[in-house]
Amino acid sequence: MKKSSCSSSKARAQVLPESRCVSNRTLSLALLSSGSLLLASSALAQSSGDSTQLDTVTITAQGLYDNVGYTRQSTAAGTRFDLSPREIPQAVSIITEQRIKDQDLEDVEDVLSNTTGISARKIDSSRVGFYSRGFRINSYQYDGIPTLNTDSRWYFGEGALNTAIYDRVEVVRGANGLMTGAGNPGASINFVRKHADSREVAGSVTGSYGSWDNARGVVDVTTPLTQSGDVRARFIGGYEDGDSYLDRFGERKKYGYVVIDADVTEDTTLSLGYDYQHGRTSSPTWGGFPLWYSDGSKTDYTRSFSVAPDWSYNDWESKKVFAQLEHRFDNGWELHGTATHEESDLDSRLAYPYGFPDKSTGQGVFYYTGWNTGERKMDGVDGYVKGPFTLFGRQHELVIGGSYNDQSNDYENRYTDGFNVDDFDNWNGSTPTQAWPDFAPSERASTRQQAVYGVARFSLTDPLTLIVGARYTDWSSRTWSTGLGNNSQGEDDITPYGGLVYDINDVWSAYVSYTEIFQPQSYRLEGGNGYLDPLVGKNYETGVKAAWFDGLVNASFSVFRLEQDNVADIVSTPGSLITTATPVSGVVSEGFEAEITGAVTEDLDMIAGFTHYTATSSDGSFNTDRPRTQANLFASYRVPQWRQLTVGGGLRWQSHTFVDDQVGPDSGTRDFEQSSYTIADVFGRYRFTPDLALQVNVHNLFDKKYYSYFDTYGVYGEPMNVTSTLTYSF
Repeated sequence: MKKSSCSSSKARAQVLPESRCVSNRTLSLALLSSGSLLLASSALAQSSGDSTQLDTVTITAQGLYDNVGYTRQSTAAGTRFDLSPREIPQAVSIITEQRIKDQDLEDVEDVLSNTTGISARKIDSSRVGFYSRGFRINSYQYDGIPTLNTDSRWYFGEGALNTAIYDRVEVVRGANGLMTGAGNPGASINFVRKHADSREVAGSVTGSYGSWDNARGVVDVTTPLTQSGDVRARFIGGYEDGDSYLDRFGERKKYGYVVIDADVTEDTTLSLGYDYQHGRTSSPTWGGFPLWYSDGSKTDYTRSFSVAPDWSYNDWESKKVFAQLEHRFDNGWELHGTATHEESDLDSRLAYPYGFPDKSTGQGVFYYTGWNTGERKMDGVDGYVKGPFTLFGRQHELVIGGSYNDQSNDYENRYTDGFNVDDFDNWNGSTPTQAWPDFAPSERASTRQQAVYGVARFSLTDPLTLIVGARYTDWSSRTWSTGLGNNSQGEDDITPYGGLVYDINDVWSAYVSYTEIFQPQSYRLEGGNGYLDPLVGKNYETGVKAAWFDGLVNASFSVFRLEQDNVADIVSTPGSLITTATPVSGVVSEGFEAEITGAVTEDLDMIAGFTHYTATSSDGSFNTDRPRTQANLFASYRVPQWRQLTVGGGLRWQSHTFVDDQVGPDSGTRDFEQSSYTIADVFGRYRFTPDLALQVNVHNLFDKKYYSYFDTYGVYGEPMNVTSTLTYSF
């Protein structure tokens, strides 16, 4: 174990867990990234008045150490241990608050679409799914507590959740069963909320205006509630209103977040918080436009063309309350506990087009309708202890914990007989009057997951570390649905985790890891008789990592192989709310990923990522509509000659994609493919004063026309758009 050359406090004195020792370059970069000009001036004054040059500086601000520009110097992602990225034997990406700000990543969809190795599959104007290494991501955590089932049939606004309340987003690619239990092998996402981290009144007010009359306002204020600052509160609230490139589409969102952090004692911190988000969209689409005319020729609709009727809408609401407890013992051990209760509601009245229009008359498209309401509730608790122990004369670390998660879903719906459109190509959204019947129960489901887990980090030798652990999960589910009656599932599983990390030198490390994964599935077998068996498989990964300048720049290169069985191949049924699938065996995904991120110089922050994989099954290629190769680059540069100005931009490129044997005109099949494409973004920020700044972001700079989804129907990606943001900080 390496010893620090500077002193540290025993506990989280004032606000922070411990003091940090960093080099002069680390300090200067942290100061520039945070904009703390006052602290910089103080440090310079002290240096000029002392003939002895300072080699190290002790910092008592956690944010200055852990979050610097586009990187983070420590994280608990994947194992619960507080480790640097190069000490974790898996591929990890962390999207920091500064990067979210620079790239204008307003919601979850924006964040994940710009993350290395993740591709977005937006199946209509609202619903979006994310994929990594060929598999759909369905493992989402909030402050480390997993939310269980996410189902693409129902829209609770998951992709539209605003990022203003999050300190960072942590992405562990590959299987993460040790922390999530039942899950998907593609990746897991953890959203880490902001806290009241200032003992003085501080905050910001932000206003934005952009293309299609999109306006947004956000207020972020932290204030002490006691004179000492031992009890602090933070409030973040915002409102958004605007239209879209799609005809008739409009969206309004509002959100509020409040958290109270209290230092109950010098060693104990308690946090209580509430997170509320609500969105309503007018004329959202359900599905997309036909890819072919009835004669077999391809359609070519404008990006503004909408398949939504003028009466359709999506209304969703999300409420989360949470509590966190942290206690630090004198012997270096820590106790952590988190509990949460979530309630989400949906109300969606939609219409789904099916058929292929006549090229001359536009006739031939029929609409299915659906008015769906639903409620989802989730209760989750996770608690663990961690700390050092000595064995065979060396110091090691141990985490022991347990978790409980209970989620219930209740849906009702009603349908009309549907309607035909006389001229689909020139449709304006008007429809015949629909006679909606009363709501009827559609589906009720409850899922429970109980688990215990343990993981140890053994220092075998000075350069060699072994991380080994396991999780026992007891999973059960009960479902009732119209036409299928009652069904139940139950699974228990032991998920092992193992990884070796070898420090080649002070910069480079090499690693290898292995884990297994299981995922009970809610997809019904085609024909509705029972469920698919759990997805099972193995995950192998090896690679090298590097950290320069005290972790201000981090890099990784990983090679992986995933072997899976019982993978769901979704069977689409137009107008049906029952998702059926057939099991696919022998699915193998293998490839490599590379990423470098951080403060390259005092003025340059950057992120560059590259991923390539192949995915095959016993039947041939697998999920071919997902790009096999992706590259992303984004950088911001503070102009040295004009310190008030920061400029930047980046590119996102993906390889060609295709689908085979999709349903086409005259009951035939068609193949469809999309060539590779590149999306370019740029931004600039000018700081008029230390407190007032204007930022302009241009997304899809060259107005590239591309499909964000295609199957039997297509959905276009967003065209070029501009957002201007004015921020006042205090």
